[in-house]
Amino acid sequence: MVSWSNRRKALTVLLFTGPTIIGILLFNIYPILLSVYTSFTNRNRFRPNPDCEVFLTSILDPLCWPQFRTSAPVGLGQPYRLQDPLFANYANLIGNLFTPEALSAMAAIALCFVPLVAAAFVNRRLQRMMEPPVAPSIVWLGALVLGFILAAVINVANAYETLMRSGDFVVVVFRTLLFVIARVPFSFLLGLTFALLLNSDYLPGRTLFRVLLFVPWAASSLAILMALIWQFFFREQGTLNQVLAIFGIAGPSWLRDPVSAFAIVVLVDTWFSYPFFMIVILGALQAVPRDVYEAAELDGASWWQQLTRITLPLIRPAVLPATVLTSITAFQMFGTVWAITQGGPVNEVGRPGATEFVIVYAYKQIFQTQNYGNATAFAVILFIFLFTATLYSLRLTRITKGAYES
Repeated sequence: MVSWSNRRKALTVLLFTGPTIIGILLFNIYPILLSVYTSFTNRNRFRPNPDCEVFLTSILDPLCWPQFRTSAPVGLGQPYRLQDPLFANYANLIGNLFTPEALSAMAAIALCFVPLVAAAFVNRRLQRMMEPPVAPSIVWLGALVLGFILAAVINVANAYETLMRSGDFVVVVFRTLLFVIARVPFSFLLGLTFALLLNSDYLPGRTLFRVLLFVPWAASSLAILMALIWQFFFREQGTLNQVLAIFGIAGPSWLRDPVSAFAIVVLVDTWFSYPFFMIVILGALQAVPRDVYEAAELDGASWWQQLTRITLPLIRPAVLPATVLTSITAFQMFGTVWAITQGGPVNEVGRPGATEFVIVYAYKQIFQTQNYGNATAFAVILFIFLFTATLYSLRLTRITKGAYES
């Protein structure tokens, strides 16, 4: 028999943890289950009302519950049901991703990055040598040249077009990844540059410069309003084209060209995000002992050698978690791109725009086209993708190492 003291302990634990468990089930687990179930249905603007005679629908959809039954919408079509075939929404999103043409295109694109992976492996070996025969910069330069040669030989542009026509999911995720790859390094380099300047003892008025350089991060709380100001700079009759007109130069339609629109979004979001890197790096720099630099100067180390062999390795534990957080934030970016381009420009009807990133695409699917089944299927695929990437980033950066060690 279970004694009263053990029952009291179990009851006490249940009273303390019960609200948390109920909150997790209600606000986390249940929405996930409902979204996964909806992703297998044909629910859209014409079929918003559920078929409560279906067992799973009657349990998962709140509109089938007695409390909300009277508020159920009335659609033009029949109540939504499971798709036939069941994975129709997923097949529509993924499209022809797993056809031989698409797979060969992915292999061709991946082949261009093989020299960079090899360069990283070689440089890791060279760092263990006291006197490496080749400088790391030479290895990276050779890898870049070889990558461009491979791209020209295998016609990577054709492979890219083949991959982009395989399905909406591939297009949207690829462009979002391209945005993250462009935005995060630029933010890091800009933040590192300003942090090094602000950490210098020879810079007068450092406090003033710190405040001025931190302004974009403070302005990011009003990101949509600030992005509208940036949009005005690049309109056809905006500030930039008016300045060019003074010199007799006809300014282009910046926001109607896919390349320039993408570059503008990267520029604006980099302006918003670099202060975060700057503050993190500045705090890490101030924790680096001065004795290390003095010893390096006595040994004849140049400024570049001190930066690459002392500064960057010592601030790495602070920079890597910041990079992961910034990458996740960039992947979920919505306000800036929506205020500037709203996902456009669109060059082909029925295809995602040049700046239609994952959150913008999901927003359009839910609030504009109201294709709930397709939108939830997109969310499920994206969740699996991000969950895998997060696990890999935790393994790569070892952020949680030691957190659960006694």
